[in-house]
Amino acid sequence: MTAQRVTLASVVEGEGELGALPIVLRRLMHTAEIWDADIRPPHLIDRGRLVKQGGLESVVDLLARRLPPAAPGGILVLIDADDDCPADLGPSLLRRAEDTRPDRRVSVVLANREFEAWFLAAAPSLGGRAGLPQGLAVPENRETLRDCKSWLTHHRTDRGKYSPRIDQGALASAFDIDLARINSPSFDKFCRDVSYLLTGKREV
Repeated sequence: MTAQRVTLASVVEGEGELGALPIVLRRLMHTAEIWDADIRPPHLIDRGRLVKQGGLESVVDLLARRLPPAAPGGILVLIDADDDCPADLGPSLLRRAEDTRPDRRVSVVLANREFEAWFLAAAPSLGGRAGLPQGLAVPENRETLRDCKSWLTHHRTDRGKYSPRIDQGALASAFDIDLARINSPSFDKFCRDVSYLLTGKREV
């Protein structure tokens, strides 16, 4: 019997994640030795609409209806925590998503405070990409820093400005995933949640 193809749908709030998230997902799948997967283009939705009652439910139901029936995989919702507490907002959004489609695996991850914080958690591996130098150190405030994009701009040596649309994909290809997991609890949760979507098993 041929194994069913894994299918992942996702929801993001930023244009940079449209290109960066699939890159990270493919890297995690290859690490798990999953070579045949359908990673759907992320669905872009404004954070305000998503968090508002009915917004999350609508997009989760839409994506669930587009997934192959009974196929392995699921739906990943990824947004920046910004000033919200991930431990409060994340479980609340997950309950709403699971109540909407209890027949599908669903995961909600809040990057603390933003997606780029995961790059900072693996800063030594970013040298040579997006104008960044070799020898960067992991900042102590990587998960509390209010503007990680400005940090990346400040540390560029080419006088360029960090652009999510242009640079996020390049950094997503380069950052050390293992180092980011060690230094970023929110990224470690992201990896564990993706593993759950792929396998149906929760990592401890």
